[in-house]
Amino acid sequence: MADDLKSADIGLIQRIIPHRYPFLLVDKVVDIDGYQSARGIKNVTMNEPHFQGHFPGKPIMPGVTIVEAMAQTSAVMVGVALDMADKNLLVYFMGIDKCKFRRMVVPGDVLEMQLTTTRGKSGGKVWKFAGTATVDGDVACEVEFTAMMDLPKE
Repeated sequence: MADDLKSADIGLIQRIIPHRYPFLLVDKVVDIDGYQSARGIKNVTMNEPHFQGHFPGKPIMPGVTIVEAMAQTSAVMVGVALDMADKNLLVYFMGIDKCKFRRMVVPGDVLEMQLTTTRGKSGGKVWKFAGTATVDGDVACEVEFTAMMDLPKE
């Protein structure tokens, strides 16, 4: 991928991370600044399977799926920066810290997730990220997490 690539559409996202419906939780990643920061976009729709049971009559996006969407955003950011398209990148949670939920996320919302790398480097396996998810400028979630990047051997 070009060094100046600043965004990833759904096609590129699917070439970087293995997640698919119903667990692909980011629609677009923009404002990619190498592996330092990026912003993920998730259009929340009533068609998502978790809304059938969470909760009938009052659909609310589960907090764990918000955190997962943020993690997927960070994986795409690193994948773009390290040219990981079509290379079977796998990413695993190692820890989730300082997680706070501030606002409900419901169908019709556009979830914007700003992620920053706090630890990680090209070739490194353990990465740390800090993120904030917002809807219309209101904070929905704040979190720090650690992940292992299972980078394929060349």
